Amino acid sequence: MVIEVRQETRSLAENAMLHALLTQISEKIEWAGAKRDTETWKRLLTAAWCRARGEHIEMLPALDGYGVDIVFRRTSQLTRGECSELIDFVQAWAAEHGVECVDQETGEIIS
Repeated sequence: MVIEVRQETRSLAENAMLHALLTQISEKIEWAGAKRDTETWKRLLTAAWCRARGEHIEMLPALDGYGVDIVFRRTSQLTRGECSELIDFVQAWAAEHGVECVDQETGEIIS
């Protein structure tokens, strides 16, 4: 038997909120001259959040020899506290860039 004590990972509600925010950003903002999909925004904002926290982001040569790949933490492995912090970071980033995100349940502006 193995007993593991660790912090709880993000909840389904936190994941849904994060993805709702990312979707709204993807619909309203261009980055590097083009609209980007939700997954790209998740990668960009998660990497920025990790750097803001002082975490190491690796840029590695691509396995196929073309360009580089950025390796950082997966959001599925975030604790609830970290996910909440990332959501706050995304909301602040959106507000700084003129994106009004709307709560999907209440219709209220959240950033």
